[in-house]
This record gives sequence, C-alpha cells and structure tokens, in this order.
Amino acid sequence: MNAHQHLYGDEPGIGRHTPPLYQLVYCSRAAPAVDDAAVQRIVATAQRKNLRHGITGLLVFGSGIFFQWLEGPRAQVQTLLGLLREDPRHADIVLLSESEELRERLFPDWSMEHVSADHVRDVLQDALDSATEADQARTLAQLLAQLDSGLLSSLASG
Repeated sequence: MNAHQHLYGDEPGIGRHTPPLYQLVYCSRAAPAVDDAAVQRIVATAQRKNLRHGITGLLVFGSGIFFQWLEGPRAQVQTLLGLLREDPRHADIVLLSESEELRERLFPDWSMEHVSADHVRDVLQDALDSATEADQARTLAQLLAQLDSGLLSSLASG
C-alpha cells in the first residue's frame, strides 16, 4: 500500500470502491489582528490536522481576506467548516461553491498549501492546464471564473 492509499483509503482511482469527493470553496474576512505570522501558524496547524482527516486544498490570504479550497470526505470537510465558523479569526464566511462528485483530487499532495493572493490565479491556471479529467477542468474553470468576477476584491474593500 503506498502512502496515498494509506492516507486517502478509497479515494477515486484507488481501491475497489470509488466514493464521491466533496469540495467546498469559501472566502471570509480576517479579524483585524490576523497578520502574515498568524496565517503561517494557521497553515502549519492545518497541514498537520488535514492530513489526518483526508482533507487537501489551498489557502489564499491577502487584503484581509481568506480564500480557501477544501476537498475530502464530506463529513470531515463539513466539520472543518463548522470549526471555521466558530473561529474568531474569520468573519463573514461566504460559500462560493460546494459539490460532491466522482473525481480525482485537484491538489492531492497539498494537505494545505498557502498561496499568496498574487499567485493564486497562476496556481489554478496551472492546475487547469494539467487537468486530466473533464470534471477537474470544469471545476477549476468555475473557480477561475469566480476569481475573475471580482468577488474577492469587493470583499477586501468592504
């Protein structure tokens, strides 16, 4: 059994059973005290905990806004969202998308990757360019469209 199988069990493409993969994308306003050092601590904690719960994704922080893509088992991702809603470092959580489908992970090796706001579009475009499944490509294209819509910049100015 390889490390990926050990961590993710019956994820799509692995094992005999292919459960759906749940994904959730949200943004939130950071509390005033949240700075880059606090974000680094958040990422370090997320990397440890998410690995245990089969959650992968990316976190973007810029202009006082968190933007996060989470994917993994539905129950674990929803539990994490509940914890985020109670976290005083987050305010005004807005769900941008949520779905459950049979597909491979978009970021299988990222228990939580911190991407600067200046680079998130490049990361997502690279993932889209290398997507091997139609569902992956569709999901990434939707996320890029959400970024291009200006939603995050309008939240940062509010």
